[in-house]
Amino acid sequence: MSSAPLPQLNTFAIIVAAGRGARFGMGRAKQYHPLAGETVLSRTIKAFADHAQVHAIQVVIHPDDAQDYAEAIAGLRAGLSGQKLLPAVFGGATRQLSVLAGLEALQQQHCDIVLIHDAARPFVSTQTIEDAIAAAGVHGAAVPGAPVTDTIIGLADHTIAATLDRSKLRAVQTPQAFRYGLIFGAHAAVAAKEQHHFTDDGSVAVAAGHPVHVFTGDSNNVKITTQDDLVQAEARLAPAQRLVSRMATGFDVHAFGEGDHVWLCGLRVPYSRGLIGHSDADVALHSITDAVLGAMADGDIGRHFPPSDAQWKGASSDQFLAFAVERLRQRGGIIDLLDVTIICEEPKIGPHAEAMRRRVAEIAGVGIDLVSVKATTTERLGFTGRKEGISALAAATIRL
Repeated sequence: MSSAPLPQLNTFAIIVAAGRGARFGMGRAKQYHPLAGETVLSRTIKAFADHAQVHAIQVVIHPDDAQDYAEAIAGLRAGLSGQKLLPAVFGGATRQLSVLAGLEALQQQHCDIVLIHDAARPFVSTQTIEDAIAAAGVHGAAVPGAPVTDTIIGLADHTIAATLDRSKLRAVQTPQAFRYGLIFGAHAAVAAKEQHHFTDDGSVAVAAGHPVHVFTGDSNNVKITTQDDLVQAEARLAPAQRLVSRMATGFDVHAFGEGDHVWLCGLRVPYSRGLIGHSDADVALHSITDAVLGAMADGDIGRHFPPSDAQWKGASSDQFLAFAVERLRQRGGIIDLLDVTIICEEPKIGPHAEAMRRRVAEIAGVGIDLVSVKATTTERLGFTGRKEGISALAAATIRL
C-alpha cells in the first residue's frame, strides 16, 4: 500500500525492548547483540529516527538492561536531531504491560498516531513505516500482515486435523499503527479486566471492540528470535562480495611535559603533567587510529595528518579516529573490535576505563561491547617505568 504522507498528524514510535529472549539464549537479551557492527536495537531505532514522519521515539526497556541500553545508544545520540529519542521507560512482566508503560509515558506528548514496534525487527523499511502511518490515519487501527506461503495445518494428537486456507491467513508483523487515544484506551480496558494474554496490539484493539485494518506487510521485515535468525541477519547485511576479517596493530608514545592534564581515549584526565605532541598527544587514540588504518593497509596517522601541517597543531585526536572509521565504512567495511592497552605508571587508568570505552565507542560509532580499554605498567622499567611518558598499543579487527 502506498499513500500520501499525512504531515498534519504527529507520529510517535514505541519500540518494545523489554523482553528477555528466552528462545534466543546466549545470556544477553537479543536486542543488545551485535549485528554487523551495531546492536539489533540501535539498528531498529535508526530505522524510525531516520524517518521524517516520525516525530519522536519512546523505547521501553527491562529494568535490568539500563546499562546495556545506554551502551547501545551511545553511538546514536550525536546523529539524532533534537529530542527525537525520548528517555527510556521500564516495561512490565509481559509485552502487553510494556506497551502500556510506553503509552502512559506519551500522555504528556501531543501524539496523534502511535507506531508500536518490536525491537527485534531491525529490517523495517521506510515504505512499511509510511504505510503504517497512512493506514492508521484512515482506519484508526492497522497492522501489517505478510502473506503466508507455507501450508498451515491444524493438529489433533500429532496428526493433521485440518488444512487451513492460506489465502485467508496473514503473518502479523510490526509496526502496528493506531490513533493514540484508541489504542491507549484499548490497553487500559483490557488491563482493567486483568486480561494479560495478548501478544500483539491489534488483538488488544479487537478485544476492546475496534475493527483493525490489515495492510500488506513486508517479507523482509523479519523478527530475530533465535541465534540462527541472527546469523541469517548478518548474512543479509554483508555486501555481495565476501567480507574478509583483517587485523592490525598500532603503537604510539608521547613524553611528559608541563601541564595539568593528559588526553587519553578522548577524555581529559587530570594529572600533574601533560603530554608533548603536535596535536593533543592522545597516545591511545593515535594508536587505535593507526590500527584501523593499518587493517585497511591505508598508511598511518602521520601520512594523513602530518605533524608538519600547522592545521593539526593542538588538534583534538577524536577527529583522527573518526576519519579512519569513515574511510573504512566508505569501503564497505565494519569494525569487529577496537582494543587498546595504555602503558604507564601514572595516571591511574582504572577509574577512567569505562568512560574511555564509552568515548571511543561514541567516536567510532559502534557499541561499547566492541571496545576494550586496558592498562598495565612496565614494573618501573624503561621510560614509562621512570614516569617519563605514556605509550599505547592498540589492535583493530575489521571485516573488509
